[in-house]
Amino acid sequence: MSRLASIIANPSGLVILQSSVSQTCLPILHQILKPAERPSRTLLFSFLYPPSSLIETLTSDASSISIFDYTERIPGYDTWTDSRQDILNAIKSAPPGPLSVVIDSVDTLASDISSDSQTFKFIKTLFNLISSRSQPSVLVLHSLACSFLSLVTQTALSPTLTHVIAHPPALIEHLITAYSTFPPPAGPAEKFWSVFIPISERAPESRRLVYGPGGTGTCAGAGNNANEFVVELIIRGVGTEGGRRTTERMLEGWGGEGTERLERLGSLKALLSRKEIDVRYHLQKPLDPMQNVPFNLHLTKSQEESRGRVPLPYAHQSSATCSTIYYEPDSADDIDDDDPDEDLDI
Repeated sequence: MSRLASIIANPSGLVILQSSVSQTCLPILHQILKPAERPSRTLLFSFLYPPSSLIETLTSDASSISIFDYTERIPGYDTWTDSRQDILNAIKSAPPGPLSVVIDSVDTLASDISSDSQTFKFIKTLFNLISSRSQPSVLVLHSLACSFLSLVTQTALSPTLTHVIAHPPALIEHLITAYSTFPPPAGPAEKFWSVFIPISERAPESRRLVYGPGGTGTCAGAGNNANEFVVELIIRGVGTEGGRRTTERMLEGWGGEGTERLERLGSLKALLSRKEIDVRYHLQKPLDPMQNVPFNLHLTKSQEESRGRVPLPYAHQSSATCSTIYYEPDSADDIDDDDPDEDLDI
């Protein structure tokens, strides 16, 4: 079982699902909200997407999931009321047992509250309330990329964290074709992450690859590769050695209804196939800087011989091993055989 599949089947602690304008993470949220084999109660608080778009059937699993639709609570309209106390009351009144609390989307909640600090304070109170339950419980936050995410990913909220970030496959394709940088294990991990992280954090770069010329024009893929995307997993935990925190970062693929290996994604299959990697990466010859220029930079054999016969002005032919310096003093030099300090009796 892949790491992402294990997280979906048994989420724990704090889980953050991050979407962007370039790539949505909703298919993973759909899977988390599906009925689980384990006995668990789920509370879904919807602020952005209607619950009907997140759950396939709203009535068949009424005993295991409670839905709170706050999409019509919009600040500035008569229908808006602060939802924070309602959320806390719903969690406090939840029956004993494992509990999954899902908020979609926490960036919308932060926008309604109009304060990142107040939203963080509320999320921390919420997480402490969930963590204090006797049975293992989980808080799942879905959000678009925003400044508030930098607060909830800090260790001040939770020492452990599972951060799931969705990326368009076009980003990996761009790194391979433009930078000759393959994701591990096809290429060195250090090189890949040093290039991938700064580029992935630049949202305009991903938007250009998706919505620019040659892009799919949609955050959900297109054609046969619809609903395929790349998942970046950042898993922070507490190590067994000395209690030090450990952080893992890895990439997995998502295809249709479940996890896939990157090389099996339709949009990346040709680039990440073993044959292609051997040709373009492992057995790649050094690039010739004089290739594809509009003029000839190479020398013929006769030109190389003529160049070798040209005497170089700095190449001394003398075999002498010692040298002599001849110096003629000028009028400003004080050269005198007499000792100017002879009367000092030193």
